[in-house]
Amino acid sequence: MAAKNKVEKETSHEKEVNKQKGIEKSLISEAKEFKKEFADKLLKLVTSGFGLVAALAWNELIKEVIALYIEPIFGKDSGLISLLIYAMVVTFLAVVVTYQLSKIAGKEKED
Repeated sequence: MAAKNKVEKETSHEKEVNKQKGIEKSLISEAKEFKKEFADKLLKLVTSGFGLVAALAWNELIKEVIALYIEPIFGKDSGLISLLIYAMVVTFLAVVVTYQLSKIAGKEKED
């Protein structure tokens, strides 16, 4: 009877060890997935931040070009016309850049 209890204890011990190994593998797999997701999200966040800085720089450049070249033509009361020209330039740039990036992304998916 004692031998039977010893065998049952070893079997239950082996089951527990295997269960723990499965949990360990699962945790390692989840940790690797988390690390990958974290790096991916961080990359997107940093890229978005630099995109915002670039957009603000373009914003200032366009404002300065309008102030230097458009306002002298239409006078100081050219606020509405300046804003219209500014909106058209920004829209044009947004469409061109988005279109070009979409083409690049499409080519990468094909490769």
